[in-house]
Amino acid sequence: MTATTLEPLAEPRRSRLSIALVFGVHGAVGGTFVTRIPWIQDRLDLSPGQLGLALVMPAIGSSLAMPLAGRFVHRYGGRAAVRGLVSLWCLALTLPALAPSLPTLCAVLLVYGATAGMADVAMNAQGVEIEQRLGRSIMSGLHGMWSTGGLVASGFGILATHLALDARLQLAVTALVLLAIAQPVCHGLPDLRAHEEAEAPPRFALPPRSSLVIGLVGFCAVFGEGASMDWSGVYLKDITGASATVAAASYTAFSLTMAVSRLAGDAVIRRIGAVRATRLGGAVATLGGLLVVAANTPALAIPGFALIGVGVAVIVPLAFAAAGRIGSNPSQAIAGVATVTYTSGLIAPAVIGALAQATSLTVSFGLVTLLAFALLLGAGALRRAEPDFPAGNTPDNTPDSAPDNATAR
Repeated sequence: MTATTLEPLAEPRRSRLSIALVFGVHGAVGGTFVTRIPWIQDRLDLSPGQLGLALVMPAIGSSLAMPLAGRFVHRYGGRAAVRGLVSLWCLALTLPALAPSLPTLCAVLLVYGATAGMADVAMNAQGVEIEQRLGRSIMSGLHGMWSTGGLVASGFGILATHLALDARLQLAVTALVLLAIAQPVCHGLPDLRAHEEAEAPPRFALPPRSSLVIGLVGFCAVFGEGASMDWSGVYLKDITGASATVAAASYTAFSLTMAVSRLAGDAVIRRIGAVRATRLGGAVATLGGLLVVAANTPALAIPGFALIGVGVAVIVPLAFAAAGRIGSNPSQAIAGVATVTYTSGLIAPAVIGALAQATSLTVSFGLVTLLAFALLLGAGALRRAEPDFPAGNTPDNTPDSAPDNATAR
C-alpha cells in the first residue's frame, strides 16, 4: 500500500472524513454486540467460565487472521481492502445471537473475530498512510470516531435491552444498516496502492522484533479495554446488583469517555508528547481500576469504568502510529503489532472468566488495575509515535488548516 515516496492527497478533507467514518462504522459493530452479551449469556444459560471461553474466540480469530491482512491490502489496494473487510465485519454481527449452543457460539465468534481483525488492520494502515501524507497527527481522532461509533450503537443497544427486543432481530437490522452506510463511506477513501516494484509482504506477516515492546504496551491497554467492554455489564449485574438496563449503560459510560479522550487526544499528544500522554493515561486507568475493585454500587463502578476508558484511550492509537513508522510497509508492521497487542484480547476474556470462576470478578479487575499501572513503566516504548512532520508542515502550520478533530480512534 505504501509508495516509495509519499505524494500529497488529492482530496485531503474527503480522505480524512471517509477514513474517520470507516472507523465509526467499525466501532458501531462492536458496540452493538457488547451491549447484548448479557442477553446471550442468559439465553444460553452460560456460567462466567463458559462466557469467558466464548468471548476468547473473537480474539483467537483476530490473532489468526490479522497477519494475513498485509498481503491482502498489498494485493487489492487500501480502498478495496477496507471496503471488502468492513462489509464482512458488518455481516458477521448477525451471527452471535443466532447461536443455539455454546459450541456454535464459539464457532461464530471465531469468524466474527477474524473479520474484525483484518478490517482493523486495513483501516489502521489506511489511517497511518493518510496521517503521513497530511503531515499531522490524526490517529487518536480516528480511534475517537471508533469509540463514538461504539457509543452511538450502544445507545441503541440499551434501548433494545430496555424494550426487551429480541437480540436476533436487533443485530440483523443493525448489520444491514451499517453495511448500507459502509459502501458510500468506503468509496470516498483514496486508492492508495504500492508501486509496481514494491515487494509484496509475506502471506503471513509475523511481528518484527522492533514491534514487540510496542505491542506489549498496547497489550496492557487492550486488556483493560477488552475486560471493560466484555465484562462491565456482567460486573454491574453480578457484583453491584444493577438492573439489566443500568448494566448495559456501563459500556456506554466507558465508550463515552474513550470517545471524548480520543477526539481530544491528538491535541494532547502534540502538547505533551506520546510518552507523557501514555504515562498520564496509565495513572488515570489505574485509578479507575481501583474504583471498580472497591465498588459495591453502580454509582462507584460506572465512574471507575469511565476512568479506565479515559486512561487507555490514546494508547492503542499511539501503538498503531508507532507501528506505522517501522519499516516501509505500514500494513505489514501494523498487522504485526496488532497481532501482539490483540493477543491481550485473546487472553483477557479467558483470564477474567477463569479468575471470576475461581475467586470473583473483583479479583479479576485487580489484574486489570495492575496492567494499567504497567503502562507507566512501559511508556517510553511509544516514543516512535512522535510524528516527524515535513519541513514547513508542522501541526500548527499544515496545508489543511481545519482543526485536527473536525472530521475525526
